Amino acid sequence: SARSASVDTASSIRGSSLNTSSGSLSLFPGYPKIFHARESELHDLVAMLTGDTARVAILGPGVMGKPTLAVAALHHPAIIEKYTTRYLVSCESAMTSVDLMAIIGSHLELSHSRLFSKNIIRYFSRCGPCLLVLDNFETPWEPWEFRGDVEEFISSLADIASLALLITMCGAERPRKVKWSRPFLAALEPILFSAACQILVDVADEPVVEEELALVGLLDLSGNLLLAVSLMANIVSFEGYSSTLSRWELEITTLLSDGHNKDSNLEKSITLSLGSPRLLSDPHAKVLLSLLSLLPDGI
Repeated sequence: SARSASVDTASSIRGSSLNTSSGSLSLFPGYPKIFHARESELHDLVAMLTGDTARVAILGPGVMGKPTLAVAALHHPAIIEKYTTRYLVSCESAMTSVDLMAIIGSHLELSHSRLFSKNIIRYFSRCGPCLLVLDNFETPWEPWEFRGDVEEFISSLADIASLALLITMCGAERPRKVKWSRPFLAALEPILFSAACQILVDVADEPVVEEELALVGLLDLSGNLLLAVSLMANIVSFEGYSSTLSRWELEITTLLSDGHNKDSNLEKSITLSLGSPRLLSDPHAKVLLSLLSLLPDGI
């Protein structure tokens, strides 16, 4: 989604965990340090990926934590044992099938050519048991004029028996021309209140008795959206529970236009972050963020 980020020049890999295999270098984020919300989904996902010819899609609305779930699966011991090589490729800047192939090919260190598709297929056919994660796959798939070509390409990847496919997509529809593993992985939904509370406490510490009601109030306003909760936790760690809730309530009239729906709750969380004393203390912070937003992958 547009809310997750990648910083590799090929828009393919982000993070600090190193996996090397067959002369290739693969970088992806380390295991999520705070992971309370998706244990059940992770269990189901790992079970599917350790089956035969896994073809799995993580679906759901934006900001539900789809990339985080995929990264957690990449680090699971059962996945590491099964797959000699694991790749995490962000499709966030891929607007066409050509872009998609270029990003994957660049990550695989393949020379650009008119035979990019065949070279990618050949590479994966020869690399042994491999898990390929295509994050933000909706970006190249959604434009109707390019959808057919994108689906043809991913169908070709799905024909490789030794290659397991995992895609993350906003929405509820899976690309056609791929025999997706059954039963389908359930679409992600907002996290449970208890999980949201644990995330907030892990990042911002336990509230004192006087601030316990403020914690509940903040979680109610977050809609239990994973990104909103994470943003809220970082603000609270700097400002405190009561102060953050007071500022949210003070600014809510200017941020709320369509009622307390999930989108407006996320918008308020982002706006609250941008207006936090921590960010405002550095006059260059917003300028830097605006410059980063101009990059192909955004922030």
